[in-house]
Amino acid sequence: MAYRLADHWIWDSWLAEAGDEWHLFHLQAPRGLGDPDLRHRNATIGHAVSRDLVSWTALPEALQAGPPGAWDDLATWTGSVIEAGGTWFLFYTGIAAGTLERVQQIGVATSGDLVRWERLGDAPVIVPDPRWYVVNDGTGPVNQAWRDPWVFRDPAGDGYHALITATGLIGPPDGRGVIGHAISADLLHWDIRPPIEAPAGFGELEVPGVTRLGDDVLLSFSAGEASLSSARRAARPGTGTYVVRARQELGPFRIEASQPLAPISPLYAGHVVRRPDGEPALLGFVDVVDGRFVGELADPQPLDIRTLPRAG
Repeated sequence: MAYRLADHWIWDSWLAEAGDEWHLFHLQAPRGLGDPDLRHRNATIGHAVSRDLVSWTALPEALQAGPPGAWDDLATWTGSVIEAGGTWFLFYTGIAAGTLERVQQIGVATSGDLVRWERLGDAPVIVPDPRWYVVNDGTGPVNQAWRDPWVFRDPAGDGYHALITATGLIGPPDGRGVIGHAISADLLHWDIRPPIEAPAGFGELEVPGVTRLGDDVLLSFSAGEASLSSARRAARPGTGTYVVRARQELGPFRIEASQPLAPISPLYAGHVVRRPDGEPALLGFVDVVDGRFVGELADPQPLDIRTLPRAG
């Protein structure tokens, strides 16, 4: 069983837990486009709810592209949801029509009920710092990777962190992908920090996320074989979701030792979740099978964390 929409593809997703329900937010685009590669420029954020992470009920669309001329007027991409002071914050990636997919930026919308969302302001809220990250300053066709914000509370209760898919300034040209980092005291004003780890042979580390399970913190991210550095592609080929573990939410992680989870390699953009029975699982979408893009949410897949590489 999987969550499939008859008229839309589903891909990257993230959860918000409210009482005894899980709210699923996911990227979607019409299957009527024909070519799955066109979905990125036509993406909106869909919404569904479940009590068991298996049976889902579709809800109204959460967010779509902004009005013409807005910084996010082409498409809305991957993000995360967090609650603070009775308000839900949806951090998301926005794409402008004038830049197509070359410049990715991060904005926020808020809600009181997880269903009706309003953008907060009319500009991005987490902006990359050129001291540590590749930034498109408008002078050329530079790709600014700055997307997939995963926002979580500091475990000590002192503010918030955001992990971000980004491109660093060091390493081989095809392997500068990093997980960017930003901190905030109020979810509105953000200070940019260096990446949480040095480049580890990835062109991109997509859809990062951290989940604490007892004494372990699991970092998940995804990468396609085409986005690996030539050295990593030769040594550790593969497309899929990677998961590594550490003792703290910001690592250190052994990203250089990570490999895709082979038994469920078609599962992409996976996040670690707890099933209703308390056991860890990976929730993501079915990517490409037999050369065909599937575009549906898989049921949570069992995850044995004892097999995962760990630092420290």
